[in-house]
Amino acid sequence: MNKQSTDMKAAAKGISVQRMNKYYGGFHALKDLSLDVAPGEFLVLLGPSGCGKSTALRMIAGLESISSGTLMIGDADVTEVLPKYRDIAMVFQSYALYPHKTVGENIGFPLKVAKVPKPEMEATIRAAAAQVELEDLLDRLPGQLSGGQRQRVALARAIVRRPSVFLMDEPLSNLDAKLRGNMRAELKHMQNTLGITTIYVTHDQIEAMTLAHRVAIMKDGELQQLGTPKEVYSDPANLFVAGFMGSPPMNFVDGAIKDGVFTGPGVTLPSARFATAGDVTLGFRPEDCTVVDAGAGQMDAEVFTLEMTGDQSLVTFRTGHKSLVAKMPKDFDIQAGNMAGIAFDPDSACFFETRTGQRIRPAT
Repeated sequence: MNKQSTDMKAAAKGISVQRMNKYYGGFHALKDLSLDVAPGEFLVLLGPSGCGKSTALRMIAGLESISSGTLMIGDADVTEVLPKYRDIAMVFQSYALYPHKTVGENIGFPLKVAKVPKPEMEATIRAAAAQVELEDLLDRLPGQLSGGQRQRVALARAIVRRPSVFLMDEPLSNLDAKLRGNMRAELKHMQNTLGITTIYVTHDQIEAMTLAHRVAIMKDGELQQLGTPKEVYSDPANLFVAGFMGSPPMNFVDGAIKDGVFTGPGVTLPSARFATAGDVTLGFRPEDCTVVDAGAGQMDAEVFTLEMTGDQSLVTFRTGHKSLVAKMPKDFDIQAGNMAGIAFDPDSACFFETRTGQRIRPAT
Protein backbone atom coordinates (compact mmCIF):
# COMPACT_ATOMS: atom_id res chain seq x y z
CA MET A 1 0.00 0.00 0.00
CA ASN A 2 1.43 3.40 -0.97
CA LYS A 3 1.65 6.42 1.32
CA GLN A 4 -1.32 8.14 -0.33
CA SER A 5 -3.55 5.13 0.31
CA THR A 6 -2.40 4.96 3.93
CA ASP A 7 -3.02 8.69 4.42
CA MET A 8 -6.52 8.47 2.91
CA LYS A 9 -7.50 5.49 5.04
CA ALA A 10 -6.39 7.38 8.12
CA ALA A 11 -8.39 10.46 7.01
CA ALA A 12 -11.64 8.54 6.38
CA LYS A 13 -14.55 9.80 8.46
CA GLY A 14 -17.94 8.42 9.33
CA ILE A 15 -21.21 10.06 8.30
CA SER A 16 -24.31 10.33 10.46
CA VAL A 17 -27.63 11.42 8.95
CA GLN A 18 -30.40 11.87 11.50
CA ARG A 19 -34.05 12.45 10.52
CA MET A 20 -33.13 14.41 7.40
CA ASN A 21 -36.04 15.91 5.44
CA LYS A 22 -36.35 17.84 2.21
CA TYR A 23 -39.37 19.84 1.10
CA TYR A 24 -39.87 21.54 -2.26
CA GLY A 25 -42.85 23.73 -1.47
CA GLY A 26 -45.58 21.28 -0.52
CA PHE A 27 -43.73 18.24 -1.91
CA HIS A 28 -42.02 16.07 0.71
CA ALA A 29 -39.08 14.68 -1.30
CA LEU A 30 -37.06 13.07 1.50
CA LYS A 31 -38.74 11.74 4.62
CA ASP A 32 -36.93 11.34 7.94
CA LEU A 33 -33.84 9.66 6.48
CA SER A 34 -31.50 8.31 9.16
CA LEU A 35 -28.21 6.56 8.27
CA ASP A 36 -24.90 5.91 10.00
CA VAL A 37 -21.99 5.21 7.64
CA ALA A 38 -18.80 3.87 9.22
CA PRO A 39 -15.38 5.28 8.32
CA GLY A 40 -14.16 3.52 5.18
CA GLU A 41 -17.55 1.98 4.40
CA PHE A 42 -18.97 1.77 0.87
CA LEU A 43 -22.71 2.49 1.17
CA VAL A 44 -24.98 2.38 -1.88
CA LEU A 45 -28.24 4.35 -2.05
CA LEU A 46 -30.41 2.26 -4.36
CA GLY A 47 -33.84 2.85 -5.81
CA PRO A 48 -35.86 3.82 -8.90
CA SER A 49 -35.86 7.28 -10.46
CA GLY A 50 -37.52 9.85 -8.21
CA CYS A 51 -37.06 7.88 -4.99
CA GLY A 52 -34.96 10.62 -3.32
CA LYS A 53 -31.52 9.01 -3.48
CA SER A 54 -29.81 11.77 -5.51
CA THR A 55 -31.55 14.42 -3.41
CA ALA A 56 -30.10 12.80 -0.27
CA LEU A 57 -26.63 12.72 -1.83
CA ARG A 58 -26.82 16.38 -2.85
CA MET A 59 -27.92 17.32 0.67
CA ILE A 60 -24.92 15.48 2.12
CA ALA A 61 -22.72 17.32 -0.41
CA GLY A 62 -24.24 20.66 0.54
CA LEU A 63 -25.62 21.27 -2.96
CA GLU A 64 -29.18 21.15 -1.56
CA SER A 65 -30.26 22.68 1.74
CA ILE A 66 -31.52 20.45 4.55
CA SER A 67 -35.12 21.33 5.46
CA SER A 68 -34.81 19.61 8.85
CA GLY A 69 -32.57 17.08 10.55
CA THR A 70 -28.83 16.92 11.20
CA LEU A 71 -25.77 15.84 9.23
CA MET A 72 -22.47 14.93 10.89
CA ILE A 73 -19.21 14.19 9.06
CA GLY A 74 -16.78 12.82 11.60
CA ASP A 75 -17.32 14.78 14.80
CA ALA A 76 -18.44 17.96 13.02
CA ASP A 77 -22.04 19.09 12.55
CA VAL A 78 -22.07 20.23 8.91
CA THR A 79 -25.84 20.64 8.52
CA GLU A 80 -25.44 24.28 7.50
CA VAL A 81 -21.77 24.27 6.46
CA LEU A 82 -20.83 25.32 2.91
CA PRO A 83 -19.85 22.48 0.54
CA LYS A 84 -16.21 23.57 0.26
CA TYR A 85 -15.75 23.11 4.01
CA ARG A 86 -17.22 19.59 4.21
CA ASP A 87 -14.03 17.75 3.09
CA ILE A 88 -15.81 15.76 0.38
CA ALA A 89 -15.21 15.00 -3.29
CA MET A 90 -18.06 14.29 -5.68
CA VAL A 91 -18.07 12.28 -8.92
CA PHE A 92 -21.05 12.84 -11.20
CA GLN A 93 -22.73 10.89 -14.00
CA SER A 94 -21.16 13.30 -16.50
CA TYR A 95 -17.37 13.38 -16.38
CA ALA A 96 -17.26 17.22 -16.27
CA LEU A 97 -13.73 17.36 -17.71
CA TYR A 98 -12.16 20.43 -19.30
CA PRO A 99 -11.83 19.45 -22.99
CA HIS A 100 -8.90 21.81 -23.65
CA LYS A 101 -6.84 20.56 -20.69
CA THR A 102 -4.75 17.39 -20.67
CA VAL A 103 -5.48 14.44 -18.42
CA GLY A 104 -2.77 15.65 -16.05
CA GLU A 105 -4.16 19.19 -16.00
CA ASN A 106 -7.69 17.91 -15.35
CA ILE A 107 -6.52 15.71 -12.49
CA GLY A 108 -4.43 18.49 -10.98
CA PHE A 109 -7.02 21.26 -11.28
CA PRO A 110 -8.14 21.10 -7.60
CA LEU A 111 -4.46 21.32 -6.56
CA LYS A 112 -3.90 24.32 -8.82
CA VAL A 113 -6.89 26.11 -7.29
CA ALA A 114 -5.47 25.31 -3.83
CA LYS A 115 -2.08 26.77 -4.95
CA VAL A 116 -0.18 23.57 -4.13
CA PRO A 117 3.56 23.94 -4.98
CA LYS A 118 4.37 22.57 -8.44
CA PRO A 119 6.73 19.72 -7.37
CA GLU A 120 4.17 18.43 -4.84
CA MET A 121 1.35 18.88 -7.35
CA GLU A 122 3.15 16.86 -10.04
CA ALA A 123 3.93 14.03 -7.62
CA THR A 124 0.33 13.93 -6.40
CA ILE A 125 -1.02 13.88 -9.97
CA ARG A 126 1.27 10.99 -10.89
CA ALA A 127 0.27 9.04 -7.78
CA ALA A 128 -3.46 9.55 -8.43
CA ALA A 129 -3.06 8.65 -12.11
CA ALA A 130 -1.23 5.45 -11.14
CA GLN A 131 -4.05 4.59 -8.74
CA VAL A 132 -6.49 4.46 -11.69
CA GLU A 133 -3.92 3.21 -14.23
CA LEU A 134 -3.69 6.41 -16.28
CA GLU A 135 -0.03 7.25 -15.76
CA ASP A 136 0.75 6.71 -19.47
CA LEU A 137 -2.08 9.03 -20.64
CA LEU A 138 -1.30 12.22 -18.72
CA ASP A 139 -0.54 14.23 -21.88
CA ARG A 140 -3.70 13.26 -23.76
CA LEU A 141 -6.84 15.36 -24.11
CA PRO A 142 -10.24 14.01 -22.92
CA GLY A 143 -11.42 13.74 -26.54
CA GLN A 144 -8.70 11.14 -27.16
CA LEU A 145 -9.94 8.88 -24.35
CA SER A 146 -12.61 6.18 -24.08
CA GLY A 147 -15.61 6.64 -21.80
CA GLY A 148 -14.06 4.43 -19.14
CA GLN A 149 -10.77 6.34 -19.26
CA ARG A 150 -12.59 9.67 -18.90
CA GLN A 151 -14.47 8.38 -15.89
CA ARG A 152 -11.15 7.31 -14.36
CA VAL A 153 -9.82 10.85 -14.91
CA ALA A 154 -12.82 12.16 -12.97
CA LEU A 155 -12.07 9.67 -10.18
CA ALA A 156 -8.39 10.63 -10.10
CA ARG A 157 -9.35 14.31 -9.88
CA ALA A 158 -11.43 13.44 -6.82
CA ILE A 159 -8.62 11.36 -5.32
CA VAL A 160 -6.02 14.17 -5.45
CA ARG A 161 -8.10 16.20 -3.03
CA ARG A 162 -7.57 13.44 -0.43
CA PRO A 163 -11.11 13.87 0.89
CA SER A 164 -12.49 12.13 3.93
CA VAL A 165 -15.66 11.26 1.97
CA PHE A 166 -16.44 10.30 -1.66
CA LEU A 167 -19.94 10.97 -3.03
CA MET A 168 -20.75 9.33 -6.36
CA ASP A 169 -23.94 9.98 -8.36
CA GLU A 170 -24.47 7.21 -10.97
CA PRO A 171 -20.88 7.52 -12.27
CA LEU A 172 -21.11 4.46 -14.55
CA SER A 173 -24.53 4.99 -16.14
CA ASN A 174 -23.11 6.52 -19.34
CA LEU A 175 -20.91 3.49 -20.07
CA ASP A 176 -21.78 0.41 -22.12
CA ALA A 177 -22.51 -2.89 -20.33
CA LYS A 178 -19.03 -4.43 -20.73
CA LEU A 179 -17.26 -1.25 -19.63
CA ARG A 180 -19.59 -0.91 -16.65
CA GLY A 181 -18.56 -4.37 -15.52
CA ASN A 182 -14.87 -3.50 -15.83
CA MET A 183 -15.32 -0.18 -14.04
CA ARG A 184 -17.27 -1.81 -11.20
CA ALA A 185 -14.29 -4.03 -10.51
CA GLU A 186 -11.90 -1.05 -10.71
CA LEU A 187 -14.07 1.06 -8.40
CA LYS A 188 -14.34 -1.69 -5.81
CA HIS A 189 -10.59 -2.33 -5.88
CA MET A 190 -9.83 1.40 -5.62
CA GLN A 191 -12.20 1.94 -2.70
CA ASN A 192 -10.82 -1.10 -0.86
CA THR A 193 -7.28 0.18 -1.41
CA LEU A 194 -7.93 3.80 -0.47
CA GLY A 195 -10.45 3.06 2.27
CA ILE A 196 -12.37 6.30 1.68
CA THR A 197 -15.87 6.50 3.11
CA THR A 198 -18.10 6.36 0.02
CA ILE A 199 -21.78 6.96 -0.62
CA TYR A 200 -22.76 5.82 -4.11
CA VAL A 201 -26.12 6.45 -5.81
CA THR A 202 -27.49 4.08 -8.46
CA HIS A 203 -30.74 2.61 -9.78
CA ASP A 204 -28.82 -0.51 -10.92
CA GLN A 205 -29.19 -3.30 -8.38
CA ILE A 206 -26.28 -5.25 -9.93
CA GLU A 207 -23.98 -2.31 -9.15
CA ALA A 208 -25.37 -2.19 -5.63
CA MET A 209 -24.91 -5.92 -5.02
CA THR A 210 -21.36 -6.02 -6.36
CA LEU A 211 -20.00 -2.77 -4.89
CA ALA A 212 -21.62 -2.17 -1.52
CA HIS A 213 -20.66 -3.13 1.98
CA ARG A 214 -24.27 -2.16 2.77
CA VAL A 215 -27.24 -1.13 0.62
CA ALA A 216 -29.90 1.44 1.56
CA ILE A 217 -32.98 0.81 -0.57
CA MET A 218 -35.28 3.80 -1.06
CA LYS A 219 -38.77 4.39 -2.43
CA ASP A 220 -40.84 7.59 -2.51
CA GLY A 221 -38.34 9.44 -0.32
CA GLU A 222 -38.32 6.81 2.42
CA LEU A 223 -35.74 4.24 3.46
CA GLN A 224 -37.18 0.76 2.92
CA GLN A 225 -34.34 -1.45 4.15
CA LEU A 226 -30.68 -1.14 5.13
CA GLY A 227 -28.33 -4.10 5.19
CA THR A 228 -25.60 -6.04 3.43
CA PRO A 229 -26.34 -7.10 -0.16
CA LYS A 230 -26.85 -10.65 1.08
CA GLU A 231 -29.28 -9.53 3.80
CA VAL A 232 -31.51 -7.41 1.56
CA TYR A 233 -31.55 -10.08 -1.16
CA SER A 234 -32.10 -13.11 1.07
CA ASP A 235 -34.30 -11.48 3.70
CA PRO A 236 -36.32 -8.64 2.11
CA ALA A 237 -38.33 -6.46 4.50
CA ASN A 238 -41.24 -5.85 2.14
CA LEU A 239 -42.72 -6.48 -1.29
CA PHE A 240 -40.93 -3.52 -2.86
CA VAL A 241 -37.47 -4.67 -1.76
CA ALA A 242 -38.23 -8.27 -2.77
CA GLY A 243 -39.33 -7.18 -6.23
CA PHE A 244 -36.58 -4.60 -6.77
CA MET A 245 -33.63 -6.82 -5.82
CA GLY A 246 -32.81 -9.63 -8.19
CA SER A 247 -32.80 -10.18 -11.95
CA PRO A 248 -35.25 -11.62 -12.82
CA PRO A 249 -37.13 -10.33 -9.79
CA MET A 250 -38.86 -12.48 -7.20
CA ASN A 251 -42.00 -14.34 -8.30
CA PHE A 252 -45.24 -13.28 -6.59
CA VAL A 253 -48.55 -15.12 -6.21
CA ASP A 254 -51.49 -13.36 -4.55
CA GLY A 255 -53.70 -15.41 -2.27
CA ALA A 256 -54.88 -15.75 1.30
CA ILE A 257 -54.10 -17.70 4.45
CA LYS A 258 -57.02 -19.39 6.14
CA ASP A 259 -56.97 -22.16 8.76
CA GLY A 260 -53.20 -22.59 8.37
CA VAL A 261 -53.26 -22.97 4.58
CA PHE A 262 -52.18 -20.53 1.85
CA THR A 263 -54.36 -20.70 -1.24
CA GLY A 264 -53.69 -18.82 -4.48
CA PRO A 265 -54.33 -19.40 -8.21
CA GLY A 266 -53.20 -22.98 -8.82
CA VAL A 267 -51.32 -23.33 -5.52
CA THR A 268 -52.15 -24.60 -2.03
CA LEU A 269 -49.47 -24.63 0.67
CA PRO A 270 -49.52 -25.44 4.36
CA SER A 271 -48.72 -22.25 6.29
CA ALA A 272 -49.49 -23.10 9.90
CA ARG A 273 -46.24 -21.41 11.03
CA PHE A 274 -47.76 -18.04 10.10
CA ALA A 275 -50.28 -16.67 12.57
CA THR A 276 -51.57 -14.14 10.01
CA ALA A 277 -54.86 -14.75 8.28
CA GLY A 278 -56.22 -12.80 5.32
CA ASP A 279 -54.85 -11.54 2.01
CA VAL A 280 -51.22 -12.55 1.59
CA THR A 281 -48.68 -12.53 -1.26
CA LEU A 282 -46.37 -15.52 -1.66
CA GLY A 283 -42.87 -14.84 -3.01
CA PHE A 284 -40.10 -17.16 -4.24
CA ARG A 285 -36.92 -16.53 -6.24
CA PRO A 286 -36.47 -17.83 -9.82
CA GLU A 287 -33.27 -19.63 -8.77
CA ASP A 288 -35.10 -21.35 -5.89
CA CYS A 289 -37.60 -23.14 -8.13
CA THR A 290 -37.37 -25.95 -10.66
CA VAL A 291 -39.43 -26.90 -13.71
CA VAL A 292 -40.89 -30.40 -13.25
CA ASP A 293 -43.64 -32.51 -14.79
CA ALA A 294 -47.17 -31.19 -14.36
CA GLY A 295 -48.57 -32.31 -11.02
CA ALA A 296 -45.14 -32.91 -9.48
CA GLY A 297 -44.54 -29.43 -8.04
CA GLN A 298 -46.29 -26.88 -5.85
CA MET A 299 -48.26 -25.48 -8.81
CA ASP A 300 -48.85 -25.99 -12.53
CA ALA A 301 -48.74 -23.34 -15.23
CA GLU A 302 -48.43 -22.96 -19.00
CA VAL A 303 -44.98 -22.28 -20.44
CA PHE A 304 -44.95 -18.88 -22.16
CA THR A 305 -41.31 -18.62 -23.33
CA LEU A 306 -37.91 -20.26 -22.98
CA GLU A 307 -34.89 -17.91 -23.17
CA MET A 308 -31.31 -19.17 -23.31
CA THR A 309 -29.10 -16.43 -21.86
CA GLY A 310 -25.74 -18.20 -22.17
CA ASP A 311 -25.06 -19.62 -18.73
CA GLN A 312 -28.69 -20.46 -17.95
CA SER A 313 -32.18 -20.80 -19.40
CA LEU A 314 -35.11 -18.69 -18.19
CA VAL A 315 -38.51 -20.36 -18.35
CA THR A 316 -41.41 -17.89 -18.14
CA PHE A 317 -44.88 -19.12 -17.20
CA ARG A 318 -48.19 -17.30 -17.47
CA THR A 319 -50.77 -17.78 -14.77
CA GLY A 320 -53.72 -15.44 -15.00
CA HIS A 321 -52.34 -11.95 -15.56
CA LYS A 322 -48.99 -12.70 -13.89
CA SER A 323 -45.68 -14.09 -15.10
CA LEU A 324 -43.51 -16.48 -13.10
CA VAL A 325 -39.89 -17.23 -13.99
CA ALA A 326 -37.69 -20.24 -13.21
CA LYS A 327 -33.94 -20.40 -13.77
CA MET A 328 -32.84 -23.68 -15.29
CA PRO A 329 -29.54 -25.08 -16.67
CA LYS A 330 -28.41 -23.74 -20.05
CA ASP A 331 -29.20 -27.02 -21.85
CA PHE A 332 -32.76 -27.23 -20.51
CA ASP A 333 -35.45 -27.45 -23.19
CA ILE A 334 -39.23 -27.19 -23.12
CA GLN A 335 -41.85 -26.13 -25.66
CA ALA A 336 -43.96 -22.99 -25.25
CA GLY A 337 -47.59 -23.87 -24.65
CA ASN A 338 -46.81 -27.00 -22.60
CA MET A 339 -48.15 -27.39 -19.08
CA ALA A 340 -45.44 -27.95 -16.49
CA GLY A 341 -45.00 -27.94 -12.75
CA ILE A 342 -43.09 -25.35 -10.69
CA ALA A 343 -41.41 -26.89 -7.66
CA PHE A 344 -39.95 -24.92 -4.76
CA ASP A 345 -39.30 -25.41 -1.06
CA PRO A 346 -42.22 -23.80 0.82
CA ASP A 347 -39.93 -23.16 3.79
CA SER A 348 -37.69 -20.94 1.61
CA ALA A 349 -40.62 -18.86 0.35
CA CYS A 350 -41.51 -15.40 1.68
CA PHE A 351 -44.96 -14.17 2.66
CA PHE A 352 -46.06 -10.54 2.61
CA GLU A 353 -49.21 -8.79 3.76
CA THR A 354 -50.82 -7.82 0.46
CA ARG A 355 -52.34 -4.54 1.68
CA THR A 356 -49.23 -3.05 3.34
CA GLY A 357 -46.51 -4.99 1.49
CA GLN A 358 -44.78 -5.75 4.79
CA ARG A 359 -43.03 -9.08 5.34
CA ILE A 360 -44.85 -11.61 7.51
CA ARG A 361 -42.58 -13.55 9.86
CA PRO A 362 -43.28 -17.05 11.22
CA ALA A 363 -45.05 -17.11 14.58
CA THR A 364 -42.68 -17.86 17.47
